Amino acid sequence: MTTSINQKIADLLKQHPELKNITPFIDANATTPYLKDESKYTRKLCDSLEQAFKKCELRDGMTISFHHAFREGDKVINKVVETISKLGIKNLTLASSSLLSCNASLIPHIEAGVITKIYTSGLRGKLADAISHGLMDNPVHIHSHGGRVKLIQSGEINIDIAFLAVSTADEQGNANGVSGKSQCGALGYAMVDAQFAKKVVLLTEDIVAYPNHPASIRQDQVDYIVKVDEVGDPTKISVGAARITTNPRELMIARYAAEVIENSGYFKDGFSIQTGSGASSTAATRFLENRMRAKNITASFALGGITASIVDLHEKGLVKRLLDTQSFDGTAGQSLGRNKDHIEVSTNVYANPASKGASVDELDIVILSALEVDLAFNVNVLTGSDGVMRGASGGHCDTAAGANLTIIVAPLIRSRIPTVIRKVTTIVTPGESVDVLVTDHGIAVNPARPEIAERLKAANLPVMTIEELYQRAVALTGEPKPIEFNDKIVGVVHFRDGSIIDVVRQVKD
Repeated sequence: MTTSINQKIADLLKQHPELKNITPFIDANATTPYLKDESKYTRKLCDSLEQAFKKCELRDGMTISFHHAFREGDKVINKVVETISKLGIKNLTLASSSLLSCNASLIPHIEAGVITKIYTSGLRGKLADAISHGLMDNPVHIHSHGGRVKLIQSGEINIDIAFLAVSTADEQGNANGVSGKSQCGALGYAMVDAQFAKKVVLLTEDIVAYPNHPASIRQDQVDYIVKVDEVGDPTKISVGAARITTNPRELMIARYAAEVIENSGYFKDGFSIQTGSGASSTAATRFLENRMRAKNITASFALGGITASIVDLHEKGLVKRLLDTQSFDGTAGQSLGRNKDHIEVSTNVYANPASKGASVDELDIVILSALEVDLAFNVNVLTGSDGVMRGASGGHCDTAAGANLTIIVAPLIRSRIPTVIRKVTTIVTPGESVDVLVTDHGIAVNPARPEIAERLKAANLPVMTIEELYQRAVALTGEPKPIEFNDKIVGVVHFRDGSIIDVVRQVKD
C-alpha cells in the first residue's frame, strides 16, 4: 500500500510540481493516535495543573488569561499563578477579564517578576492600592468588557493559555456554569477566551458524563481539563459592587432613577434596559414593576449582568428575554439554567464595537453608577477620591455609547467628599455618552438632551443644572483638595475602541 501510494504521489508531482507540500497517507490514525486505544476517553484529562502547564508548554513571557464570573469568590486565579510561581516561570502577562479584592495574593508574584504586565477591566482592594502606589514597572491596561474583546481580536492581547473555571465539564471539554455544585451562571467572558486562546485549560470540580449540555464552552475549543477541589464560592458573587442595598439614600436615588425612566419618553411597550452593578442602579429595577403594570408595559429584553431583580421581572412576564453575559447572583445563575428565554451571550455579542452586531446597540435605557462626575458629564468609575484605583471600567462606556438613554446614579456626597466635581480624576466614559445624572439632591440633564430635561420638568422632578449640583456639593463639603500624584504612569485607560482616553498616575505617599 505504502509503495503504491508513494509511486502515485511521485507521478502526481511530476505532473503538478506546485503540490510539493502534500503528505502521503500512512495509516488511519497517524494524526489521531489516541483513537487506537482507550486513551481517547482520557486524553484531555490532566492529573494536576503542573501536568497541564507541561502539555501547554507554558514558559517565560507568555500571556495567560482568566475570567471573573465568580467575582470575590474566585478560587482559580490565585491558585494558578501560585503554582506557576513555584516552577520559576517569569515575565508573564496576566489578562484577566477583571481583578478584585480576593486577588491580593498576586502582589508577591508581581514583586517576584512572575507577572510583569496586566490587562484587566478593573482593580480593587490591596492589589489596586499597591499598583496605584507604583508596584509595577509597566502600567496596568484598563479596558471595558467590549473593548477587551477588540484588543484580543486585534492581537494586542495575545492569549497563549486561557485557564477557565467552569462549574461542570465532560471528558471532551463541553462546559457550563449552570450545573454542578459551584454555579457561577453565565460564562460570557470565558467564551471569548475559549475562542481566541492558543491553548484552553478548564478547571472544574465536577467532570460529568458526555455530552454535557448546555455547553457554553465547546469541546472543539478545549485542550485540557484539570479537576480541582474548588473553582469558586458562588455566595461571594453578589458582594461588593454587585451587592443588594437596603441603604435609604441609595434606595431614594433608585426611586428617582425609576421616575426618570418613566418620564423620559423611552418608557413604552417593548423598551429594553440594562442596570449596572452599582447598588442604586441595581435597586432601580425594584421600582419599575408597579410603573410597568400601571401602564401595561413589558420590556423586550434586559441585558448585561443579570440580577435577581431582573429575573423576578422576567418570571412575572414583565421582561420577555434576558441576555446574560455575567450572572450577578445565584438567582440569576439558576435562572439561566432553567428559563428558556434567559440567554447566555459572550462579551463579543454583548459589547464589542468591532463585532458584526453588539447587543448594547439595541439598548433603550441603561442605568450606571459613578465614583465621580464632572461638569462636562465625564464619568470616573475607576479611581477614588484619593487617586487609588478601586473600581472597574466594566461595561460602562460600552453601554453608555450604545443606549438611547444613559442614566448615571450616584450620591452627591460620599463620606464628606463630593461626587460631582469640576473635573474627574480619570475619564472612563466621556460626557457625550451620558444623558442624565441622578443624585439624592437633584437630577441634572446633559444640555445636549433638552427634550429629556423638558419631560422631567413637566413631571415635577427636581431638575437642576450640573453646575447647581456642583455648587451644592461644594457648599456642603468645601472645595476638594487636589490629589497629589507623581509623574509615573501606573495605568492606561482604553476606551472601548482601543484608543487611550486617559492615564492614571502614581499616588504620592
